[in-house]
Amino acid sequence: MDKLVSRTVLFEDGYSSTVNLNTPFIRYPGNPILTCHDVNKVWTDPGLQVMTVHNAGVTQLGEETLLLFRSHLRCGISVLGVARSRNGLNNWRIDPEPFMKPATESDCIDDKLDRAAIIINESGGVEDPRITQIGEGYAITYSAYHGSIKNRVRVSLAITKDFSSVKRFGPMLDRDMRNVVIFPEKIEGKYAALFRPNDVTEGDTGGIFTQIRLGYTEDLEHGKWQISTKPIMQTGGGPSAFSDKIGPGAPPIKTKKGWINIFHGVRSTMDGNPYVLGVALHDLSDPARVKMSGIPIVFPSQADCQVKSSDYIHVPNVVFTCGAIRRDDGCILIYYAGNDTVMNIGITHEDVLIELCERYGY
Repeated sequence: MDKLVSRTVLFEDGYSSTVNLNTPFIRYPGNPILTCHDVNKVWTDPGLQVMTVHNAGVTQLGEETLLLFRSHLRCGISVLGVARSRNGLNNWRIDPEPFMKPATESDCIDDKLDRAAIIINESGGVEDPRITQIGEGYAITYSAYHGSIKNRVRVSLAITKDFSSVKRFGPMLDRDMRNVVIFPEKIEGKYAALFRPNDVTEGDTGGIFTQIRLGYTEDLEHGKWQISTKPIMQTGGGPSAFSDKIGPGAPPIKTKKGWINIFHGVRSTMDGNPYVLGVALHDLSDPARVKMSGIPIVFPSQADCQVKSSDYIHVPNVVFTCGAIRRDDGCILIYYAGNDTVMNIGITHEDVLIELCERYGY
């Protein structure tokens, strides 16, 4: 392969550019693609006005791109809404009300679950959805926050076929997990997922925040996940952009050379915890075998949170993704949030990401 892998990338509106090992990611010049103002024009009830639109899962539904976005209500609780676009870039149509709010008695909850426990488990908000299409259904993993126990989070599972109704299947594990992404097909006859456990110590970085583990189950809806005792990815051994926290971002993307895992990483500084996006390549048949690039593909910048001077900005210096789409030409569209405030889109190419993993290992 040539010394500097280079690929032409094209957005659906005709804007083209080039990505390579020095510039692996191109921001869409029309960012942000979705903001709180777009949602508030539709959710006009004062109780549903939002301050942010961020951390959206993404999928193709028919001929449209669908975003399942997270928004902070003004009261501080997060809900999930749906936006749809023909080209995945602009002219987003917002569904008239949230798709998922904290669970209530009227929601569809699996009969095998303790309904009251699910309701209290989500009473603090639902956040950061990831979408994996499996067969005719769409599996949604999301963070469910307890309403009265500080920092108690259980990544939970819900399944929909049409994004007009959804059924909840409760926490995937009986322990705190912050990020879980499901592979889009079975591996060795089992469902597989990447997990990032929450630490039990004070603070938001260090400890097991620096680990990603692999899990399997035979039954997606009701089975118990068997999680590896040792991490398959781990940072914290020295200076890097990922040294103090990592976590899976978008559900893994299948390529001929392996599963591409676009993850987030954090390095604590004297002025906060900037988030970057990194990339790893997992073996197709054994995802525990992984090559992780030491070079991030996206650093946060001023371009990632273009807002009005009067707008609220939630967390500075953050880029975060919960979803990406691979096209047949090998281009990968990454839907990512800027400063936990607005939704953006950028583009890369699988050949460049794979070469970063193979040539510049962590």
